[in-house]
Amino acid sequence: MYFATSKIAIETVSDLFCQKNLTKLRLVLALIGVTALVACGPRAGHPVGEPFDPFEQENRKVHEFNKSVDRALVRPAGKGYSSAVPDDVEILVGRFSFNLSIPQSVVNNALRGNMKGATEDLYRFVVNTTIGMGGLFDPASELNMPEPTNADFGMTLHAWGVPQGAYVELPLLGPSTERDAVGKFVDLFTNPLSYVLPSPEKYIGTAASVSSRLSDRGRFADTFDSILYESADSYAQARSLWLQKRKFELEGSGGDAYLDPYDSPYEDPYDE
Repeated sequence: MYFATSKIAIETVSDLFCQKNLTKLRLVLALIGVTALVACGPRAGHPVGEPFDPFEQENRKVHEFNKSVDRALVRPAGKGYSSAVPDDVEILVGRFSFNLSIPQSVVNNALRGNMKGATEDLYRFVVNTTIGMGGLFDPASELNMPEPTNADFGMTLHAWGVPQGAYVELPLLGPSTERDAVGKFVDLFTNPLSYVLPSPEKYIGTAASVSSRLSDRGRFADTFDSILYESADSYAQARSLWLQKRKFELEGSGGDAYLDPYDSPYEDPYDE
């Protein structure tokens, strides 16, 4: 089933991107089909209600590395950026960065068969890019257009029936799962803007994304610090919060993602 779906996905992506990238995209998606199946295998005997974390020892080492990078570089840079840049400018940069990510969401919605979401996201992108001056403003929301879906390839794999696999913490990128780690790699190739914009314009989105993340680290410093430096076990805290957040993103507002996953002994909230 996975390979049949992957074939359809490859054909869809081929229509969306230029022909000179066809071979690269076929190779990437074929690799993903194999990698996802191997990495996200069954977990027989795993206790219900507990995160599937067979790599915890290695993950904790990566977590400590990520904390050291945050403490030495990201945290001071984020606070410095947020202090130096006016709030209004931070908001504009965040909007601009998000708008440039919408075409990627359009592609992932198409790949998982959500054409309604793909169309709505495309309309939002067109409106905000034109009337909103490249996404600096958000007239789409003022026009009461549907909220963006924020679809990524991890969601696409979920829609295709690929299990999430084990929890992993990635260097610099932070919490993830095997499925989402694969998704992060594929998302490097699924934004159409990276194929149609010339250099160096194609890197504007990356720069805006980095700026937006630094802004978030500075603006929400207290929240990040409480998790990383004030909790008794920052690794377990970050893991629990991220898995709940991801569950909410996959299920939508009707899910129970923000309930304590350890409250219910009858349902495994990590089995998605």
